[in-house]
Amino acid sequence: MSFDEAYNEQKIINVEINREVRKSFLDYSMSVITSRALPDVRDGLKPVHRRILYTMYENGLYPDKPYRKCADTVGSVLGRYHPHGDASVYDAMVRLAQDFSMRYTLVDGHGNFGSVDGDPPAPYRYTESKLKKLSLEMLTDIDKDTVDFVDNYDNTMKEPTLLPVTFPSVLVNNNTGIAVGMASSICSFNLEEVCRTTIELIRNPDHCVADTLKAPDFAGGAKILYDRAKIEEIYRTGRGSFKLYAKYTYDKSNNCIDITEIPMTSTATSESIIEKVIDR
Repeated sequence: MSFDEAYNEQKIINVEINREVRKSFLDYSMSVITSRALPDVRDGLKPVHRRILYTMYENGLYPDKPYRKCADTVGSVLGRYHPHGDASVYDAMVRLAQDFSMRYTLVDGHGNFGSVDGDPPAPYRYTESKLKKLSLEMLTDIDKDTVDFVDNYDNTMKEPTLLPVTFPSVLVNNNTGIAVGMASSICSFNLEEVCRTTIELIRNPDHCVADTLKAPDFAGGAKILYDRAKIEEIYRTGRGSFKLYAKYTYDKSNNCIDITEIPMTSTATSESIIEKVIDR
C-alpha cells in the first residue's frame, strides 16, 4: 500500500488549528459552566450538590432515619451520577453540613466535619450523615414528574436536571463559583425575609425589595455595616460591597476582649485573625 493509499485509508481530516482550539475551548467552557462550577438559579445548587442530595434521598437518609456512613453516600454518588473523584464529592458534602459555611445546612453531619478554626474534617469512613428537614423541602414531589430527568453519565440511570425547591434557595445559602469566563458570588439571606419578599413581589411587582429584605444574613453571625441606598443599588445592579465586623464583648475587670462572632469569608479563621492581631 502506497503512502497516499494509507493516508486516505485513515480518513485524516485537515482542520485549521485556530478553529479546532476555539471549538474545543468553547465546548470545555460550556461544560464547566453548566455541569460543574456555577449554581443553577432555579434551585441554587451546583450539579455535585444536587446529586448528593438526590442520592441521599434515594438511599432513604431522611431526617427521622438513622445516620449512615458518608463513605456509603460518596460511593453511591460516584457510581451513579458524578464520576469526578471521591474528594470532590466528600468536600461538597462536608460544606453542606457546616453551620459556619452554610446559613442553612442541608446535610445533618454526625462526627468531625471540620471547624471554623480551620481544622479539616475526618475521613469519610469515620463520619456519618443524613438529610436535614430543609432538604426535604427541596425534594418535595420529585417523584411526581415535577422536574425533568436525563440519563446519567453511562446511560444506566436517570437523574434530575434540578430539584423542585419550594422556596428561593439560591438566595438562602451563599454560593460562589468560578467557571471559564464568568463567576458567581451570591450572598445568603434570612429565610423568613426571602419568603416574605417573594410573596410581596408576587402580589406587587413594583414592591421595593429593600423594604422586606433588609440586608444579607451570613453564617456565623457577625455585624454588617450598610446603608439603605447602597443595599438598594446592590439589589438593582447585582453588584456592590459592604463591610462585616466581628462581634465582641469587653471585660474591664481583666482587660479582656472576647470575640463571639467573626465574618464569614473563605480565609477568616480564628487562628488567622489571632495571627494578624499579634502582628499588629
